[in-house]
Amino acid sequence: MRYASVTNRLAGLGSDKWAVHIRAREMRQAGAEIIELTIGEPDIPTPSDMIDVADRAMRAGRTGYSNGRGEPGVLAALAAKYSERTGRPITPENVMCFPGTQTALSIVMLGLAEGGDEIITGDPLYATYDGVIRATGATRISVPLHPENGFRMQAADLEKVITPKARVLLLNTPHNPTGAVLGKKELAEIGEVCRKHDLWIVSDEVYELLIFDGKFTSPLDLPDLADRTIAVSSISKSHAAPGFRSGWCVGPKAFTQRLLPLSESMLFGVQPFIADMTAYALGRPSAAAATMHENYLRRAERISERLNGIAGIVCKVPQAGMFILADIRATGLTGDAFAMRLLEEEHVAVMPGESFGENLSGYLRLSLSVADDKIDAACAGIVRLASRLQQRKYA
Repeated sequence: MRYASVTNRLAGLGSDKWAVHIRAREMRQAGAEIIELTIGEPDIPTPSDMIDVADRAMRAGRTGYSNGRGEPGVLAALAAKYSERTGRPITPENVMCFPGTQTALSIVMLGLAEGGDEIITGDPLYATYDGVIRATGATRISVPLHPENGFRMQAADLEKVITPKARVLLLNTPHNPTGAVLGKKELAEIGEVCRKHDLWIVSDEVYELLIFDGKFTSPLDLPDLADRTIAVSSISKSHAAPGFRSGWCVGPKAFTQRLLPLSESMLFGVQPFIADMTAYALGRPSAAAATMHENYLRRAERISERLNGIAGIVCKVPQAGMFILADIRATGLTGDAFAMRLLEEEHVAVMPGESFGENLSGYLRLSLSVADDKIDAACAGIVRLASRLQQRKYA
């Protein structure tokens, strides 16, 4: 039987990158006690007042079909949020709602690129970006993100990789997996390169409220870049509500008008009761984000204290997000090999850096969304394995 070429382009880009996480779940199912620091799922419950809003909306009959753009209430809430943030009028016509950031990214990219085009990302990059890009038929082009620059993209590095086929720059700030945050000056310089080469900027901003120090800036906030920027986000991280799958994109009106038929052909709207909950959540400060901010920063500092400089490991506190990187190259193992041995020998599950691009080979990504005592036990396991490897290396 014949299949569409998209199935070939996406082969190996699904769960394959999560092999350690999947193996950890299998071991847990078999009865093993596993400390799981793989996925970025908030470890606090969705706030009860948000669940109450969704419950009341369902009981009030808000369970029917929606429309392709989004429910009026959540569109108005998003327009108000981005108007306040950018200092410019943002209307519901600038906004579209989707089931989470992943869906938003997928449909936005389908509206901007196709076979023969190039989409530029940083490397490291979030594990699903390859699939999102290849689904369009476009080719991914990498800009190396160097640790000496804090893994923040530099305009000069971007300029080097641009060809006449380039159509889109996919940014992620705050960044997963590195926790890097692009500042206003860096964004302006990157934006100038994008204007010079007529590139769209798609900005994944799901960790906007989880910056440890400083202020968040989006390319959408810069007036000179507003006509070429599409911001995507959701309540999954900011409001500890990943299972509700409520996301959106914000961009030029002409873009959302062109994208609407594509979205309608796939989704035709999100659940009204979830839209009501999202509108409620966006209308007030996120208590969940405040709690996570405190927890994640404390845990990042805790991990860094226990790993940095031990057995050759380099581990520094990130600028934002819910992950921390550990450079284990001194052990002589790849991230893949170290992570699998760590799971099998110490029952600690972490993500290998190779799942996030070539430039993170020899690194581990540790989730900060586990309790402090488990953080301590996981760090002890990492140190034990790294120490054993160091002893054998110099024996």
